[in-house]
Amino acid sequence: MTSLPRSVNDQRGVIESPALKTEPPKYRSWSNRFSKWTGGSQRTSPPGTPSPKTEKRGDVTKTLFSLVKTHNDDYTADPDGLLDTNVESEAGDDNTQEDQSTYFQRQFGAMLQPGVNKFSLRMFGSHKGVAAEQARVKSFGVWIIHPYSDFRFYWDIVMLVLMMSNLVILPWGITFFEDQNTAPWITFNVLSDTLFLMDLVFNFRTGIPGEDSHIILDPKEIRMHYLRTWFLVDFVSSIPVDYFFLVVDLESRQESSDVYRTARALRIVRFTKILSLLRLLRLSRLIRYIHQWEEIFHMTYDLASAVVRIVNLIGMMLLLCHWDGCLTFMVPMLQDFPPDCWVYKNNMVNATWHIQYSYALFMAMSHMLCIGYGAHPPEGMTDVWLTMISMVVGATCYAMFLGHATNLVQSLDASHRQYQEKYKQVEQYMSFHKLPADVRQRIHDYYEQRFQGKMFDEDSILGELSDPLKEEIVSYNCRGLVANMPLFANTDPHFVTVILTKLRFEVFQPGDLIIREGMLGRKMYFIQHGTVTVIPRGTKAITLNDGAYFGEICLLTQGRRTATVKADTYCRLYSLSVDSFNEVLEEHPLMRRAFESVAVDRLGRVSRRPSNQPAPGE
Repeated sequence: MTSLPRSVNDQRGVIESPALKTEPPKYRSWSNRFSKWTGGSQRTSPPGTPSPKTEKRGDVTKTLFSLVKTHNDDYTADPDGLLDTNVESEAGDDNTQEDQSTYFQRQFGAMLQPGVNKFSLRMFGSHKGVAAEQARVKSFGVWIIHPYSDFRFYWDIVMLVLMMSNLVILPWGITFFEDQNTAPWITFNVLSDTLFLMDLVFNFRTGIPGEDSHIILDPKEIRMHYLRTWFLVDFVSSIPVDYFFLVVDLESRQESSDVYRTARALRIVRFTKILSLLRLLRLSRLIRYIHQWEEIFHMTYDLASAVVRIVNLIGMMLLLCHWDGCLTFMVPMLQDFPPDCWVYKNNMVNATWHIQYSYALFMAMSHMLCIGYGAHPPEGMTDVWLTMISMVVGATCYAMFLGHATNLVQSLDASHRQYQEKYKQVEQYMSFHKLPADVRQRIHDYYEQRFQGKMFDEDSILGELSDPLKEEIVSYNCRGLVANMPLFANTDPHFVTVILTKLRFEVFQPGDLIIREGMLGRKMYFIQHGTVTVIPRGTKAITLNDGAYFGEICLLTQGRRTATVKADTYCRLYSLSVDSFNEVLEEHPLMRRAFESVAVDRLGRVSRRPSNQPAPGE
């Protein structure tokens, strides 16, 4: 019986087992096949001597290794138990568990890093910038939560919902429900306190946005910054001090008499209600989170952001009204409803909480909006002070609301407001100089046509942009001019772009003389919209419409105007100065020859061909 060479087994990775004393049936069958296909395993010539079967063996090498691989697979799946496959199975299970744990670690680590989205691309510039920020998070070696990560995004949403529910439910439950030891109430408080404590811990591991879009990720710097800023407020609002107080007081109450325990229990309940109000300090977190989200989404004064800001302001006012209503009822309750309090006088001591809350909210809003005192004016000193506090808070909120609303409305259309302010100055100027009514009307019409109710400092805006972005904006703004002008149809796109960046927008009224014959030429004009008439001396007038241009002859010859050009309608033109004209043509000498050819043609045939019809060579 022949066996496979040792070298072949080593190459194919066959598992050798010392426990094997005999060949299994499958092994013998494969060995017989090898002997048959390769002509036996015994040498027929000394080593190094060419064998007559060498070529045949070379032809079946691939088949041999394929069969060896199949042989190894059969060994692994041997049903006779000759190989210890349990060891391999256990190792495979361990590897699977390790792979799963590694997979979950990678997924969780990815959630702590900034994701690739529109916001992160805007913050870090590109995909490479986001990848560099992700690598920077990994470089710290500990789990650091990036403030722009998916985990922090969803966690902030949960915390926002939880904070809003706490700020509404806590005052309402403390004020209008005597028994606060019920299972739902305790569950809500414990769950809220637990999540807020977790948020406290997460804040020690969350990066801090710094200047120039730099995120502070150093754990030591994060810890020191949080301890110096909002840690104390967040810690006090997250610790269930009221429950700690109740637990500590249980033992002392068990050793006291019944009467003493009853009186002490009433005081403890009132005191724990006051301690529960410490949770309302979570309002600071809500304000910080909302402000942070406004910065993250880069809200500007457009319509959507204005609506969001107005909703936030109205929501804050309603929350203060809710708190004031609860406070208006809580103070008499803590005093056991004295006869001169508003609750006792309105017979609502034993009313349902719906009636109590509705009337308390009505009184609070009446005080805050300064429209009355409710059903009865305050008589007791406590009610008097509560009314004064409500009025002061309400007047402050009302003033803040009007101020914010006014700023938002003005900011929504800043360009229109700037136009109105400018035109008021123009009206005062006309009144001061006592201009005639027809001149005032022409000035009014000019401003309406020139600015169309909007005023921008366009030169300043475009001057702050990069050259590529500026060229793109100018090309878009002048797309109608380019589409209607034959001159720009088949020219170099770079020439067109450079020309457009040099243009200046102008408006002329009907009857205005745009060019006077005999004057020195300093500009040429491109008609975006409108109709003009060219009046040469001694020849027939020519009408030019959208897409035409005129005035280039004097820029080429440095001479005087050869004709007068008058606006027939309101004309929206773009002018090109002689300096800009020469500067552009120095970079494009071929276009200079084209303009010169058109100028020569117009001088000879100005009465036969308007400029919006292309001449030969144009």
